[in-house]
This record gives sequence, structure tokens and C-alpha cells, in this order.
Amino acid sequence: MSSFPSASAPLPRSLDLPPLPVEAPEADLHDPRELRGVLGRFATGVTVLTAGRDVPCGMTANSFTSVSLEPAQVLVCVVKSAAVHAAVLAEGAFAVSVLARDQEWVARHFADRRRPRGPREFEGIGHTRGRHTGAPVLDHVQAWLECRLGDVHEGGDHTIFVGTVLGAGRSTGGDPLLFHGGAFARLAG
Repeated sequence: MSSFPSASAPLPRSLDLPPLPVEAPEADLHDPRELRGVLGRFATGVTVLTAGRDVPCGMTANSFTSVSLEPAQVLVCVVKSAAVHAAVLAEGAFAVSVLARDQEWVARHFADRRRPRGPREFEGIGHTRGRHTGAPVLDHVQAWLECRLGDVHEGGDHTIFVGTVLGAGRSTGGDPLLFHGGAFARLAG
């Protein structure tokens, strides 16, 4: 039995929102900037995806979500041109670090295309090699997961990597770093 009201039930006052304004035209799906603007209205957490035992690499990713609890699975979408894309395929494994509210600088580092590559990519970034994958797990994060690569799906200019969770942990406090409307954000309060 669901705790949600039936489709025919009136909405509670708090959910009785006005319709979209008439001046909000439909987005031009052929313009990537407009589509990015539409998709950017969905707030997400911010993660760093890492892979590579010998030559570690990472990237900031907000296209991450849980898939299943039984078996424990998550997915992350990675642009095919990213160095970590090849590393995930080669290693057959990856790690995800969910960033805390004060780690915007870490997110910016791993999103910067000019950052050093190879072993220098992680200089100044506290991390530990994951015991299941060897991929870097970042320090002081909200949560972390190590995954074995399961399914791989094509998704336009991205690949959707589904990973089976081998190990995971979480902090006991603090707030996550968020991304909304093309900018980093924090929980109010």
C-alpha cells in the first residue's frame, strides 16, 4: 500500500504550484546550451570518479545514481573522450567519492581540463588506494564506493557504466556538495 495520494486526490496546498508561465517556451533540443539549461534545473550531488591502479585518473561527475540494492549496483555516465573512460574499461573497476560541501575545490580540480595528468593529477588531494579496486578513494568525503564494472551501455557521446558495489562507506555528518543551474550549491540551513 502506497503512502502517496491517489491520482484523483487533490494536491495538498504545499504542492499546489502554478503552471509554467506562458513565457517559458519549449527548449530547442538542437541547441546543446538550451538542453543543458533544462537539465541543469535538476539538482544533483557531486562525485569524483576514479580508476587506475598504476596510472590513476579521475573526473568530476554528477551523472551518478544508485541502480539496485539487490544486488548493490550504481551507474555513472562518462564522456567517451575522458581519460578515465579508457581506464574504467581497461581496469574493469572504478571508485566513486561523493564530495562534501567544502570540497568544491576538489570538484573544480577534477573538472579542469588543464590539470596535470598521471601521478601528478592527485598531488595535494588526500586519498587512499581502494582495497577492492586499487582506484583512489578521496579523503574527507560524504561517501565512497568501489565497484567492479558490470554492464556497459552506449549513450550518445557518453558511456553508461553500471558497477557492482564491492565496498562502500559513509561519513557520520556534514552536508554534501550540490550542483544546480550550472553552479555549485549547498543545502540551505
